[in-house]
Amino acid sequence: QHKDAYQVILDGVKGGAKEKRLAAQFIPKFFKHFPELADSAINAQLDLCEDEDVSIRRQAIKELPQFATGDNLPRVADILTQLLQSDDSAEFNLVNNALLSIFKMDAKGTLGGLFSQILQGEDIVRERAIKFLSTKLKTLPEEVMTKEVEEFILTESKKVLEDVTGEEFVLFMKILSGLKSLQTVSGRQQLVELVAEQADLEQTFNPSDPDYVDRLLQCTRQAVPLFSKNVHSTKFVTYFCEHVLPNLSSLTTPVEGLDIQLEVLKLLAEMSSYCGDMEKLESNLKKLFDKLLEYMPLPPEEAENGENAGNEEPKLQFSYVECLLYSFHQLGRKLPDFLTAKLNAEKLKDFKIRLQYFARGLQVYIRQLRLALQGKTGEALKTEENKIKVVALKITNNINVLIKDLFHIPPSYKSTVTLSWKPVQKADASQKRASEDTTSSSPPKKASAGPKRDARQIYNPPSGKYSSNLGSFSYEQRGGFRGGRGRGWGGRGNRSRGRIY
Repeated sequence: QHKDAYQVILDGVKGGAKEKRLAAQFIPKFFKHFPELADSAINAQLDLCEDEDVSIRRQAIKELPQFATGDNLPRVADILTQLLQSDDSAEFNLVNNALLSIFKMDAKGTLGGLFSQILQGEDIVRERAIKFLSTKLKTLPEEVMTKEVEEFILTESKKVLEDVTGEEFVLFMKILSGLKSLQTVSGRQQLVELVAEQADLEQTFNPSDPDYVDRLLQCTRQAVPLFSKNVHSTKFVTYFCEHVLPNLSSLTTPVEGLDIQLEVLKLLAEMSSYCGDMEKLESNLKKLFDKLLEYMPLPPEEAENGENAGNEEPKLQFSYVECLLYSFHQLGRKLPDFLTAKLNAEKLKDFKIRLQYFARGLQVYIRQLRLALQGKTGEALKTEENKIKVVALKITNNINVLIKDLFHIPPSYKSTVTLSWKPVQKADASQKRASEDTTSSSPPKKASAGPKRDARQIYNPPSGKYSSNLGSFSYEQRGGFRGGRGRGWGGRGNRSRGRIY
């Protein structure tokens, strides 16, 4: 008798608006009493979730969690995930809330539904399901996000990472690095290995393929925050020294307006602090040293014939030199006799002349910057021009400190500086992952380098090389990774992009 009555309610979904509204309320209300009609009931409610009348749809969606019992839960999660494609904001919010409520009933079952759609669903559903995970998981309480649940997320994420776009990869790294079980040293190490796999560091480096270069940089950006004194950057630093530095001038990028060479050097500098024991340390240090020399000019009168014709002063590229000098200083600590024992006397003399020349130009520029910024505080320092000068002063001070270290006999590697684009961190005993370069340098004293010469003769301040984007390291990912890598980073083709809430 009751079964027939429930069947009548189910048939209400084929009636008019009033019948449908009643059905949307009563189908879930009595659902648990008729397990033999479970499939029919879920299908009937699903029809209401797709009704033309928005108020009926909203009512039906709101009640969906009531169907999430036992074996039905993954199916309801799957349905709700598909409904994330809704463009009605109230409806979209109802779907989000419904998903969160079934998450609290059975997190693994809910994740099963979400991941099945991420792996097999439409592009718009996949995109929003990933977005849901990246924004909502961190809001769930610990009793929901158990170790077992986190392990399930990691396992399923690895399947997805076999074929992702750049943007999706960044979101998955955000999801995974937020998991409590991956906050440990071994957890971070696991994440670094995941990133290294995505970066495909075994592949031959192709500087002329902009998408390949972009993928390497995006992966490295994801890895940098994971490095610490216990989680080493050796694999990445080695790859950059062996493959990227020698090709620095021929790098291409799909990102308009990005100084790709500076971007690479900044990443290398950040990673160099956490490099562990390196197999080919001497040969990689030599590659770094050779690249540094390219940006450390000889004084005009000492240059090769015709190199600086007309006594034109060479441009000093401070931003590049800060990165290269810092990286060399960090790796040089591991082989402190590199400059004295591994270079011949002629090479060392040449290097010292370059350092001396650079240091003198530096002094002139530091004085000019300090003069320009003297007495300026608060709002005055916030103008675009003064912001550039403040960063330029940080860069020049850093280079000054590092050059002084290398002038010691024997060269010293003891000074610590904070890279100009990094915030100065206060030393804090409770800071577990404090980096080695947290102490900012004190204002440098006058350069002790070489005989005094008239400033004009030494150096004309360069134009534009500590450009307005000096401090902007956080270029956001634009676009995915186009071009066939087969198993991912663009392998999924152009994902359709719906509205993102």
